[in-house]
Amino acid sequence: MYKDLEDLPGIGEVTAEKLRTAGFTSVDSIAAASPHEISEAGEMSIDAAKKAIEAAKSAVETEFETADRVFERRKEIHRITTGSKALDELLGGGIETMAITEMYGRFSSGKSQLGFQLSVNVQKDPSEGGLGGGVLFIDTEATFRPERIAQLAEAQGMDPQEVLKNIHVARAENSDHQIILLEKSEEIIKSNNIKLIVIDSLTSHFRADYVGRGALGERQQKLNRHVHFLQKLTDKYNLAAYVTNQVMDNPGVLFGDPTTPIGGHVLAHMSTYRLYVRKGKGEKRIARLVDSPNLPEGEAVFKVTAKGISD
Repeated sequence: MYKDLEDLPGIGEVTAEKLRTAGFTSVDSIAAASPHEISEAGEMSIDAAKKAIEAAKSAVETEFETADRVFERRKEIHRITTGSKALDELLGGGIETMAITEMYGRFSSGKSQLGFQLSVNVQKDPSEGGLGGGVLFIDTEATFRPERIAQLAEAQGMDPQEVLKNIHVARAENSDHQIILLEKSEEIIKSNNIKLIVIDSLTSHFRADYVGRGALGERQQKLNRHVHFLQKLTDKYNLAAYVTNQVMDNPGVLFGDPTTPIGGHVLAHMSTYRLYVRKGKGEKRIARLVDSPNLPEGEAVFKVTAKGISD
C-alpha cells in the first residue's frame, strides 16, 4: 500500500520534496488536502493532484474508538501553572497539554509575559505545577527577552542559566518561515523533552504577508494548516501550546468592547481555550475565558509584576 509520498501515483521524488517543503509530510496529509493545495504545492496539474488524493484516501485507515478509551487517554493530560491561582482556576487547573491555549488582547496587556512565565514554570517539578520539560519558543515580533526569563527564574528560586538552556528559541522572519520552523521541530521536541510550545504571536506574520481581501482565502488556508499541525504535535507528544494573538477594532460593534481577535473562524475553531486579556489599573490584568469545550465563561484578575505573574 502507499506508505510514502513517492508511492502515490503522479508523485515522483522532486514533487514529493516540494510537497514536504510545503508541509505535506505524510500520505494522511495528502488525503486531507484539497486538489488546489496539492496542485500548487507540488507544481502539478489539478487532475494529477486529484488522482494522488484519491489514492491517499484509499490508504488512510479510519478508526473509531469508544468514548471510554478517549476518557482513559485524557487522564494523561497535565497542566502547567500560570503563577496565578485565579487564572489557573479559570482554566480548570492551568495550561493544558494536548490543547492550544490562545490569549488575545491589546499591546502590553500581558500576553508575552504569560508566555515567559510559562516557559519558566513548565521546567518545575510536577509537584510544583510544572512538567519537568523544555520549551520551544517561536518569536515572530522580536519580543523574546532572555533577561526577563532570567529575572522570572530568579524570583522562583531557580538557576537562570539552567532555565535559559532549556528554552529553544527561533525567530520567524515571515509566515512561511514560521510554518517551516514548526514543521521541522519534531527532532528538537523528541531530543529535548519539550513540554511547551510558545508562538508569540501566531498571527502577526500572516496579517502582514497577506494584505487585502484577495489574499484572505490563501491566508486562512495556510493559517488553518499551521494550527492543525500545532494541534497534531500537542496530541502526539502530550505537550501544551500557548499562542498569543493580535487584535483589531471591529467598527460594526456599536455597544460594548469592539476588540476582535485576528485569524477569523480558523483560529476561533482551532483554539481549545480562548482568553481575552485587558489592562486594569497599574499591574492589574483581567482575563476572560471566551471559549472552552468544557469550562464555563468567567473572569480572573491577576497581576504582572517584576517578579512575574501572580494573584
